[in-house]
Amino acid sequence: MQALPRVFLAAATLLAGNGGIARVARLMARVLVEEANAGRLVVRSASLLDHDLPDVNLPVTIARGWKGRFAWEVYKAALSGDYFLYDFLGMVRAHPCFPLLRRPCLSWIHGIEVWESANRSRLRCARRADVLIANSAYTRQRADRLHGGFQRAHVCWLATETDETPSRPSGDCRPTVLILGRMYPMRFKGHDELIDCWPRVIAAVPDARLVIVGNGPSRPDLQRKAAASPAAQAIVFKGFVPEEAMPQVWDEATVFAMPSRGEGFGLVYIEAMRKGLPVIASIHDAAPEINVEGVTGYNVDLDKPEELPERIIYLLKDRDRAAALGRQGQQRWREHFTYTAFKQRFLPLLRGFLHGRL
Repeated sequence: MQALPRVFLAAATLLAGNGGIARVARLMARVLVEEANAGRLVVRSASLLDHDLPDVNLPVTIARGWKGRFAWEVYKAALSGDYFLYDFLGMVRAHPCFPLLRRPCLSWIHGIEVWESANRSRLRCARRADVLIANSAYTRQRADRLHGGFQRAHVCWLATETDETPSRPSGDCRPTVLILGRMYPMRFKGHDELIDCWPRVIAAVPDARLVIVGNGPSRPDLQRKAAASPAAQAIVFKGFVPEEAMPQVWDEATVFAMPSRGEGFGLVYIEAMRKGLPVIASIHDAAPEINVEGVTGYNVDLDKPEELPERIIYLLKDRDRAAALGRQGQQRWREHFTYTAFKQRFLPLLRGFLHGRL
């Protein structure tokens, strides 16, 4: 009998709520566990940064931030002839280079790490990987335009971790625009643009409020900027909101807006679609690939500052239109961004990798 393929998942973190890279690791882990339970492969894993993993149902070594321990687990897996899956290029640095330990490896690319700010070590890791998977066609095209060699990457959209459709609360709530995202020093997520346009929004919709969820190094600067705005009383910083409290935050929102310039995919867009909210994103990154203009929301040109407040005002005033876009977004999520949809995309890539067909 032919031996089952041995697969080793090397992840930065498998904890829920830690962003797009962790989502990729968790989605891959779930597919691998289901394949292992079906008797089609053997799976093991190592996590570099985690200290505890209460909800991950696979054999995993938790390195607790010890890079040496993590690298040792990778090398041990190479000795047993495993196939390697990496959640992003930074982890490929741990992949054995010695010829006798050279094993096939697959890595994901997410966006900013392979765009303008890409460092040489990440690009070398991309060249070392046998198979690359990009989270969007936009990520692949931008990386290839800048550096070359990325057109070989396979595109596999990400997803939520569930197929469950939540219900929207009945009745009108206060007109509320929600942005959910980390506040990076580069300030590319759209927080500044939303704060800047909010005086114009409340001039047209006096009871409108902007709710900002998340943390990050730029939060103090953004809070000072909001406090100096004429619309300061209508801008709310909630900081970090635990996962169990997020349903209420989503339920209170009328529109989800994150007019970013740097999304390689945009997980929060598909979460907003799942919740039945219209999405306002931008034309400057992968958003138009995910958020369909005029169908699930709008993608604004941030170089035309009037577009963002106009779209916000329109949706806050026309609740029927906002609800219709939200329903269409939820349907798009059902078709493309559930866990089942992800598995249908990823499984052929995984099997092709394991059997040398990619």
